[in-house]
Amino acid sequence: MQHSELQATYIGGPTILLELGGLRLLTDPTFDPAGSEYVLPIYTLHKTQGPALGPDDIGDVDIVLLSHDHHFDNLDRRGREFLARAGAVLTTPAGAERLGQQATGLAPWQSVEFPTRDGRRLRVTGTPARHGPEDGDRGPVTGFVLALTDAPDDAIYVSGDTVWYEGVAEVAWRFTVQVAILFMGTARVREVGPAHLTLAATEGVEAARAFPDAVIVPVHYEGWAHFTEGREQIERAFDAAGLASRLRWLPPGQAVTLQLAPVVDGDG
Repeated sequence: MQHSELQATYIGGPTILLELGGLRLLTDPTFDPAGSEYVLPIYTLHKTQGPALGPDDIGDVDIVLLSHDHHFDNLDRRGREFLARAGAVLTTPAGAERLGQQATGLAPWQSVEFPTRDGRRLRVTGTPARHGPEDGDRGPVTGFVLALTDAPDDAIYVSGDTVWYEGVAEVAWRFTVQVAILFMGTARVREVGPAHLTLAATEGVEAARAFPDAVIVPVHYEGWAHFTEGREQIERAFDAAGLASRLRWLPPGQAVTLQLAPVVDGDG
């Protein structure tokens, strides 16, 4: 069986354009400019970097993979406007209720299929995510697994905003993941408590060990003031674990082709 290719273009923050089987998918749309502020009753979020590409540069997409709709760093003002340019929006059941008819909610392990432009079918499966500690979850949030139905062992995992816990580990038990797009950055919002709300660098290492065949693509580690770990901390943790060769950093705004085939684990 011939392996497929995934083309990935990093836009910034949690936003990445994925092209597979002729379909165009966009994760968590965020297109507001740097310096944007989002004043909420308890806290204010500050955006520090703008997108590498704007909505008009990207054009219409077939599917938006929206991990959750209720936090501005995953769906900002221009990102919310962009949803109208998508053929389908997949998100949490609660988010789908808020967004209305244009959105479909996926419970964990629930799947939907889409015909691809090359005559195949893409299955999208919702996955568990926990947006912080169990007693302080800022959810609900969903992750996603993407796989062409004729190549189920060439799966792509999009974590969404989650920490490392048994729900993420179960993704590794159920799927053979070749590309893991991990939302990292160790997000902390002081006003809601000291706990981190997205994957820490050390948790990214745990995920890499759980997905031994996967290329690890960090996203959502920069661009917002509430991230407490960036590329340097992630690289240091992976280097210490002997897994640095597994990381794939995507240059902003440039399409990169990722072969969906097994890779050699960097820890020997």
